[in-house]
Amino acid sequence: MAEKEDPIKIHREGTTLSDLGKHKEAIEKFLQASQLYKKSGNFFDASYTLFKAAECSFMLEDYELAAERFLEAAEIAFDKGFDRFAVSALEYARDCYKKLDKTEKVEELERKIKEVKEKLAESF
Repeated sequence: MAEKEDPIKIHREGTTLSDLGKHKEAIEKFLQASQLYKKSGNFFDASYTLFKAAECSFMLEDYELAAERFLEAAEIAFDKGFDRFAVSALEYARDCYKKLDKTEKVEELERKIKEVKEKLAESF
């Protein structure tokens, strides 16, 4: 019988690798954990581990991939109502696009971030 993959254990391994500066290896663990969390219906952690994989890509200066993953993390978070977390992911994606000199994308994300923050402020 195959051992069931534990997303929490894999998530921790990713965190340890990331803390050690082994970002490439950490990305693999975070992406694996994200898939497992998604399968089990834990969408917050699925989004969070994807966010962590994006952070590692950012550290490796792979801004294109980092932006893609931050946006995917934001999408999962928005779908499940984790709007504040999603805004953080959008802000990081915006920073990636700044590094890539993609002014149009930066402006597009700034508008979306402002819009979501205003909506969140109204709900209080």
